Amino acid sequence: MKLAYWMYAGPAHIGTLRVASSFRNVHAIMHAPLGDDYFNVMRSMLERERDFTPVTASVVDRHVLARGSQEKVVDNMARKDKQEHPDLIVLTPTCTSSILQEDLQNFVDRASTISDSDVILADVNHYRVNELQAADRTLEQVVRYYLEKARRQGKLDLSLTDKPSVNIIGIFTLGFHNQHDCRELKRLLQDLGIETNQVIPEGGFVDQLHQLPKAWFNLVPYRETGLMTATFLEKEFGMSYVSTTPMGIVDTANCIRQIQERLNAWAPVLLNEKINYESYIDEQTRFVSQAAWFSRSIDCQNLTGKKAVVFGDATHAASITKILACEMGIRVSCAGTYCKHDEEWFKEQVQNFCDEILITDDHTEVGDMIARAEPSAIFGTQMERHIGKRLDIPCGVISSPVHIQNFTLGYRPFLGYEGTNQIADLVYNSFTLGMEDHLLEIFGGHDTKEVITKSLSTDMDLTWNSESQSELSKIPGFVRGRVKRNTEKFARQNGIAEITIEIMYAAKEASKA
Repeated sequence: MKLAYWMYAGPAHIGTLRVASSFRNVHAIMHAPLGDDYFNVMRSMLERERDFTPVTASVVDRHVLARGSQEKVVDNMARKDKQEHPDLIVLTPTCTSSILQEDLQNFVDRASTISDSDVILADVNHYRVNELQAADRTLEQVVRYYLEKARRQGKLDLSLTDKPSVNIIGIFTLGFHNQHDCRELKRLLQDLGIETNQVIPEGGFVDQLHQLPKAWFNLVPYRETGLMTATFLEKEFGMSYVSTTPMGIVDTANCIRQIQERLNAWAPVLLNEKINYESYIDEQTRFVSQAAWFSRSIDCQNLTGKKAVVFGDATHAASITKILACEMGIRVSCAGTYCKHDEEWFKEQVQNFCDEILITDDHTEVGDMIARAEPSAIFGTQMERHIGKRLDIPCGVISSPVHIQNFTLGYRPFLGYEGTNQIADLVYNSFTLGMEDHLLEIFGGHDTKEVITKSLSTDMDLTWNSESQSELSKIPGFVRGRVKRNTEKFARQNGIAEITIEIMYAAKEASKA
């Protein structure tokens, strides 16, 4: 197990807890030592909700270990059953408690005999999957459990709704702008004459999951969570699904056309007509989405050819890369994701829209790549925002993990036609505009920041003395980074620890040779 002060995707149990706590009247119990029980704090700090069901930690300590965990865990489940009366109790270990190799399924079986609630053990390998993979698996497990239960009880109704309808799968707690995206998706689907059958897991009830097969199709807006559930529903009930993320003008239109295709499998029979959304796409693109007009404006043309770096989860990083390259004419020096398990799909999506692809969950690699590329702007996670601050490069946040400032109170969807406007604003405002840099250079302005002379990797520190820093600050900003990098490269090659003016001149001469 690798220790790090920053992880893009957390441990598996966090994904399970995010899904469990997204459903209504579902209670999660985490079998964990002290130190692993930070989920409630993290959620209450980041996500601004008026109320939520907290996760219960069944703490493993030396006293519990001495006599075994079973009694405590079973007692905790029985207590929550009486206090909360949940529809479902989900038990999950953490990486740490998994080391104990306890028979947690036996704990669940015992609790099931004394509880009115359903009780299940999260079926996740905590050593092999990360937070996002665990969330995907847990959601599929819960859906499978309740559909099989409904089938045993004879409650499974496979008849389709009278009007076209959809299940939106994968909206859940702590997701990046998930609540805003969900509202925008519902509005878009309503415009298309499609009713929302269910949204899961966020705000859903497990005792209503047997209604899922009544929808005409499923929509999975984010690849990270929901694909396993959609695949299961397709295999088990023949339900088709759309997994194209409606982000940006092009992919929103592609998503709507795929929805049209899914509906027309049933519409001629059930509605006696074929559905055509082309006029809707045209109207929304020309009159609702300001991004289509803005991309042709003088303001956006000023960004043509500027370099950007994109890094985040697979869904958002791929979509933003395509928007920058195809819709705004911005060169993407590097596109990357920390979703290593989705490497093949990501490369297929972005390979024609960027100069370089980076698949890694090591933030130092990302930092060094950004320092090397010297982009005009970064679009990434909270970590890339920190990196940008250190390198004095603006950053727009486009993906989890994020800080509280990205759980906005205002309406900020990234999906649909309103999402195109929000993304266009984010991209445009993330770049240093016009002659700003040059005016600050010429007139002094308000930019009094010292020149950054440290590299991001801890093994690459060099010292710049005051004279060389002063000399570096006199160099115009648009070439300063290159001069600094070349000087430091020269110093490392020659085993020099402190950079002086003489070293700067020597590096300059060496570069000419």
